[in-house]
Amino acid sequence: MEAPAEQAAQRALARRLRGAAGLAALAGLAWVARDVPAALGGRLSGARAERAARSPQFRDGAFRNRASTRTMAGSPDRNLVRELIFGKQKRRPTAAVPLVRPADPPAAATDRELGVVWYGHASALIEIEGHRVLVDPVWSDRCSPSALLGPRRLHEPPVGLHELPTVDAVVISHDHYDHLDMATVRALTAGQSAPFVVPLGVGAHLERWGVPEDRIVELDWAESHRIGGLTITATAAQHFSGRGLRRDGTLWSSWVVAGAHRRVFYTGDSGYFDGYAEIGAEHGPFDVTLIQIGAYDRAWPSIHMFPEEAVAAHLDLRGGLLLPVHWATFNLALHDWSEPVDRLWAEAKARDVRLAVPRPGERVVVDDPPAVDGWWQSIA
Repeated sequence: MEAPAEQAAQRALARRLRGAAGLAALAGLAWVARDVPAALGGRLSGARAERAARSPQFRDGAFRNRASTRTMAGSPDRNLVRELIFGKQKRRPTAAVPLVRPADPPAAATDRELGVVWYGHASALIEIEGHRVLVDPVWSDRCSPSALLGPRRLHEPPVGLHELPTVDAVVISHDHYDHLDMATVRALTAGQSAPFVVPLGVGAHLERWGVPEDRIVELDWAESHRIGGLTITATAAQHFSGRGLRRDGTLWSSWVVAGAHRRVFYTGDSGYFDGYAEIGAEHGPFDVTLIQIGAYDRAWPSIHMFPEEAVAAHLDLRGGLLLPVHWATFNLALHDWSEPVDRLWAEAKARDVRLAVPRPGERVVVDDPPAVDGWWQSIA
């Protein structure tokens, strides 16, 4: 048995160690939290603010949709917070999401070959006529300004950012955290030389994160930017924007990526609206459409599409192959994890729409897509 003095000394040492551990934990939290203000992004000022104010989409101090929309609404028969905590929905897969390392384009691929690699959620690589366009890349563990709080990934990225091929452009649809991620942008700024093509105002975030001004291309709806043989055009969407408490200080957009022979459309986030038919008439037909299908709810029907509306949008756009995005990776709504793609598959069959549902990382050749095999159903 130890002497009382030795026991007292050990207790004092234990208290000091616990105190040190607590200070270390607080220091760690402070270190993590220091990036939160930066992750919120920048504010429009100077020439950037003046240009935003001249946009037809900018009215009464903010960007607006063409039609009146609501981003969130309560319902007298529902408590969304209670559903989120106690709901019986199966919002996570029951096993690991199968990942695929993207196959390289075949050596015999022609300039007319069109491929898409979906990395999860809305992140995808468009391979078009010898060019590569990366859309909405998010590689962080959470879609949040904090590394400790916010929706966490349900699967890892299928490849590391450093393993991406050289890209010709990085296209961002809007500034929400699940589409615009500070850590990913900083890594791409250091590891790639491509320009960031973004909606009006989003350049303020990029500038704060160290993206050189000559690599920032900001576009209003109907404006285009040429990169090699590609034309990248910002087109209308029905959504909203905001990081932190300020809403709609930057524009949101859908995108057309067009080469000499092939055309791709990406919705970004949007509710279903008549703009899709207009885009299809002006810019279509499209060889493939990348369409948002997840994170919907009747509490916010104006700004995210239901799966059936995604099929309707694809038809309005005069699309060939439909490749769904914005599902599987983050929990951002109350529906079951697999519900978006189950409903989409049923509607696509009912309306005779060509569909590809790749595993994250799987390369889809648009002219020869893999058959839909229901891979997600065994882990739903």
